[in-house]
Amino acid sequence: MEWYLIFALAAFFVCIAVLLFHLFRVISLGNPRDLSSSTGNPKAAMPYAFVGAMSPTKKESAFLYLPTYTAGIVYHIGTFSALALFFIIIFDINLPPALSLVLSGLFIISGLCGFGILIKRIIKSQMRELSNPDDYISNLIVSIFQWASAGVLLSETLLPVYFLVAGILFLYIPVGKLKHTIYFFAARYHLGFFFGRRNVWPPK
Repeated sequence: MEWYLIFALAAFFVCIAVLLFHLFRVISLGNPRDLSSSTGNPKAAMPYAFVGAMSPTKKESAFLYLPTYTAGIVYHIGTFSALALFFIIIFDINLPPALSLVLSGLFIISGLCGFGILIKRIIKSQMRELSNPDDYISNLIVSIFQWASAGVLLSETLLPVYFLVAGILFLYIPVGKLKHTIYFFAARYHLGFFFGRRNVWPPK
């Protein structure tokens, strides 16, 4: 087994182990402590917290910046697809040439969307003031991973580079903002719990 494949797999298992630690830690904390009297049903609010409240028509940060919101959606689709490709390559599953071309095109575009968001963060003073190094590093690593995914679909000679980039991404996920892979769901659950108890969600 090549060193770069060993590195990527080791990084993946480290990533999963640390993410599971974060997950069990969040679960062990239980529900948010709310001493107010409940006037609604938190369970009824959960579907809305994860679906309806995420709609661009409900999020001010989305409907006021639709191009950025759309780029973010494409960026995340590309990220999830690139992660799926990692396992396709690991298990040596052959993709049809046409599908490989389509996916490589998707990864190039989604990576450009992520890079465009990064440039906006650098140029816009409001975003730059709210940003820290982790914001830039996370974005750059994921964008490069998507471009590496496009490259390896077009040429297998890029496998060492691809697995090296994948390994770096897996090692960075648990220590940077990318661990919102776990905390995103916890945050939406807490919002649903809070606004459900207050009878605000789901909207009447």
